[in-house]
Amino acid sequence: MTSPELELTHCIEFSSAHRLHDPALTDAENAKLYGPCNNLNGHGHTYRLEVTVRGCVPRSGMIIDLNVLRVIMHEEVFDHVDHKHLDKDVAFLAGRISTAENLALAFWERLAPPIEKRGGGQLVRVRVYEGSDSFVDCFGV
Repeated sequence: MTSPELELTHCIEFSSAHRLHDPALTDAENAKLYGPCNNLNGHGHTYRLEVTVRGCVPRSGMIIDLNVLRVIMHEEVFDHVDHKHLDKDVAFLAGRISTAENLALAFWERLAPPIEKRGGGQLVRVRVYEGSDSFVDCFGV
């Protein structure tokens, strides 16, 4: 009999500012596409990041040590984005329009290698909430 797989999810919240703006478009095109989210000075959100790891439960009883996952999430994401302007202060987001979709992709790229290397289990989902009622899921890059 094979061991069942389980999923473990850890969540963190952070506050950041951003501006949705595509430099390839005119100011008028950006205003039409992004509306108030294209405000010249940006605007802020309280984001919620959920990271889900899947695996079989080994003898230790842990798919991944929750403390290890917490450290990875802080080192790879939280420490870079909390109370920052995503478009101006976060090097790994340079060249990306800071939509929730692009954040989820960038966070996956940062989280997958250390989770596989240090934690065990497999990253299966990154969920980014932009506020309390809207989120995007990334299932792999």
